Amino acid sequence: MSTRILTLLIVAFSALLSACSASPPALYVPPEQRRLEQQEQPWRNDELLIIAYHDVEDHDPNQAYLSVSTEHLRQQFSWLQENNYVPVSVEQIMRARQGVEPLPEKAVLLSFDDGYQSFYTRVFPLLKAYHWPALLAPVGKWLDTPDNEKVDFGGLPTERSRFLHWAQIDEMANSGLVEIGAHTQNMHYGAIANPQGNIQPVAAAHRYLTDQKRYETDAEYTARFREDVRAISARVNQHAGKPPRVWVWPYGRISGLGLQILEQEGYQMALTLTDGVANVHDLMNMPRYLVDNDPDISTFAGFITAREDRQAERVVHVDLDYVYDPDPAQMERNLSALVQRIADLKPRSVYLQAFADPTGDGLVRSVYFPNRHLPMRADLFNRTAWQLSSRAHVNVFAWMPVLAIDTSEPAQHVLQWHADGSPPSLPTQGYRRLSPFDPRTRQIMGDLYEDLGRSAIFFGVVFHDDATLTDFEDASPAALDAYEKAGFGRDIGTIRANPEQFERWTRFKSQALIDLTQELADRVRKQRGPQISTARNMYALPVLQAQSEQWFAQNLNDFLQAYDWTAVMAMPRMEDIHDQHAVTWLNELVDKVASHPEGLRRTVFEVQSVDWPGQGQPSRPLDSHLVAGWLNALTARGARHVGYYPDDFVNNQPKMNVIRPEITIEWYPTKND
Repeated sequence: MSTRILTLLIVAFSALLSACSASPPALYVPPEQRRLEQQEQPWRNDELLIIAYHDVEDHDPNQAYLSVSTEHLRQQFSWLQENNYVPVSVEQIMRARQGVEPLPEKAVLLSFDDGYQSFYTRVFPLLKAYHWPALLAPVGKWLDTPDNEKVDFGGLPTERSRFLHWAQIDEMANSGLVEIGAHTQNMHYGAIANPQGNIQPVAAAHRYLTDQKRYETDAEYTARFREDVRAISARVNQHAGKPPRVWVWPYGRISGLGLQILEQEGYQMALTLTDGVANVHDLMNMPRYLVDNDPDISTFAGFITAREDRQAERVVHVDLDYVYDPDPAQMERNLSALVQRIADLKPRSVYLQAFADPTGDGLVRSVYFPNRHLPMRADLFNRTAWQLSSRAHVNVFAWMPVLAIDTSEPAQHVLQWHADGSPPSLPTQGYRRLSPFDPRTRQIMGDLYEDLGRSAIFFGVVFHDDATLTDFEDASPAALDAYEKAGFGRDIGTIRANPEQFERWTRFKSQALIDLTQELADRVRKQRGPQISTARNMYALPVLQAQSEQWFAQNLNDFLQAYDWTAVMAMPRMEDIHDQHAVTWLNELVDKVASHPEGLRRTVFEVQSVDWPGQGQPSRPLDSHLVAGWLNALTARGARHVGYYPDDFVNNQPKMNVIRPEITIEWYPTKND
């Protein structure tokens, strides 16, 4: 575990807080004061649900084609009508975006992917009967296949009769009910996307060119993507009478570079397969609910009525250093063990280390992905993230440093100011960091994040806890220039002597770190797309005592507004809290977060599974029952989202049968290992 920036003053203050008894939660809250869940709140006139269908079959719906039965489809349409859902057209969505006419309450867009014959024979008659609009997005290559050949359905030979003909597209486009979108011309398949041979969606990933032992460049990716977009656009324009304006991502996987091309080619809307409520003000990042496994009407109604309220987040925080081994065969065995353990634990998300820290000092000297600035210890993040996502079915967040990297490139470091007048120097405690005020730092870190986005497919980014500045930092020349430009002057001693200015200086530094992380997220999104989620680690003390922001440059209200998730380090041993006071301390932490608007909805409480005693002593795993008890105490107090760090999958720490009931998103009977 890397060194933590904890002074004796902070530790003492934290221990004092733990001795205070937290107030018990209210046993009764009047109905008018209770928080409404998302599904109970009024619909906004700029939001809608988009439902993603594929094939429709009368009997034995084949899940290779994500088929739904004809009878279930009929029931679902009937349920939508009876419950006052209003299917809308793409044109209505565009008009709402332009402010011409708001969407009706309970607006729904019905979308059908791939271009199956069943859309013409089963869906189209229902649309005409209900007089409902829908979106059809075919794959051009599949419809172009001659009648006497089989369709190459992502490597699965499929009868041509399963798919539409362009003449049927003509007819349905002319009906006024069906908008024809694009689901690519020929990018609905997987290609090798890393040296280990993982097959990933070719529309979203940079291919790995095995004969040349390198990844596709941005220029090569954009050239083939643009060629495909122009081909399907021409085919749709030829048969629908107008070019498509809606792009439907194959497999729901997005590319930021691809989105830029789509906008250049005239597309106005792009659909994913991420759950959630769509908004007319974010047309190029529209989530959809996927209808798969032929759901019955109660299951279908459940995910439609749930809308967007956040499901319980359960996080396992993983060090990729545990997977790495100089022996490739052993590294593969380690990876298999990790994937199997996560599949058994069934959390919702994994925070996966993308950097290497084998010494545990928190200074990043190498990473696990190809990049422009640091050595690559192994090209491991891509494969691990994909295996966890595709086999263990979790959301993978890339855990990345913000400032604590070791580079030989010219860049200024965070320097500590000294009250005795001695020259500023590198801090003697905590992380050695690059200065966030140095433009060169922002360039180096931005390049690293963009390279990460180029190299792998993942769900989000976790910003490490190295993004801190104490009340004696930063005194580098770049920082002093920034203070002077902001009106503080260059003398930190003068700033600190004026309480009002000291407070504004603290807020200035907190915002500077947030601004930097937002820049880094944008560099990832340039490659991966706007759907990338963000989380940032936060120390517990600034949550418990707002004035301690000056020691960290961290502020909970700021974090809740800036990031999708705030990952609070709810780690009693790290804060020197005795075990008998730990639950009281955790309770107070939850209560403090709950006092902030949206606090519990957007905060993940991460407990520790290892004790890091410091002072050169080795770390040691904590008793699994203790860790599970902390997680249980957090949720009992009202925490909605919890996790732990680290997971030692090699040594089964924490113990599977003990930790699983607290971390799984499903219910499992415990078993003895």
